[in-house]
Amino acid sequence: MITSSGSSGGKSPYKYLLLTIVLILIDQGIKLWMYFDVLPNHYGEIDLIPGFFKLHYVENPGMAFGWELAGEYGKLLLTVFRLFAMVGICWYLIYLARKKAHNGLLWSIAAVLGGAIGNVIDSTFYGVWLKNSPLDASTPWFHGKVIDMFYAYGLDGNYPDWIPFLGGQYNTTPIFNFADACIFCGVVSILIFQKSFFIHEERPTKSIVDNEEVLTEEQKMLGDENTSFNEDEAPPVNTTKEDIQTVVNHKTENDSEQLKEESK
Repeated sequence: MITSSGSSGGKSPYKYLLLTIVLILIDQGIKLWMYFDVLPNHYGEIDLIPGFFKLHYVENPGMAFGWELAGEYGKLLLTVFRLFAMVGICWYLIYLARKKAHNGLLWSIAAVLGGAIGNVIDSTFYGVWLKNSPLDASTPWFHGKVIDMFYAYGLDGNYPDWIPFLGGQYNTTPIFNFADACIFCGVVSILIFQKSFFIHEERPTKSIVDNEEVLTEEQKMLGDENTSFNEDEAPPVNTTKEDIQTVVNHKTENDSEQLKEESK
């Protein structure tokens, strides 16, 4: 179950979509800056933290962190999948906003949507705009390469020997872009704060059920006492728990007196 707040009409999705648009503009701005300035004027590299982190221009034909689908139609299938995912995430964001979902969940999904659209733009249009589609592509449309640039090269090196299966092997840190970071941060925030974003209806505990059963028995006993009222007498209108307890005590006293009489 999704946590909710706000008016009965749901939340407006526009402020969350505005974040998506801002993230797309930042992503595309960084990529185009890398292509038109860093690549020709800085040999595609700018050291931000010497010895550890730099901007490094790379054209990625596949998915995030350099993964790709093999085959002649691998890139086309990947782009089509991204398009469907983009539409699905956008619809889901609007749906959750209408359902008054938790703000944190909506902001996280907006970040994921911004990253997804940012990479879709690369795959769909960069083959035409920047002419970076593979030479053997059937069409430059939907075959554009995604521009990556963030490279933590200080993490490159051999894995420690004690790590199973990877020990001793050389590790090359994946290069990613701003859109990948948006998707990653959005997904991680949902995983970390899922207990706040989603709530589940709890079943009543045994003690609550037992209390309800006891209360029902007391109400039955009260009903038996009320049958002794005259027809002209009006029964109690508002019965409280104290009234029920008084009747129970009164009945107990009557039963005790009756036992004493019988013993005599």
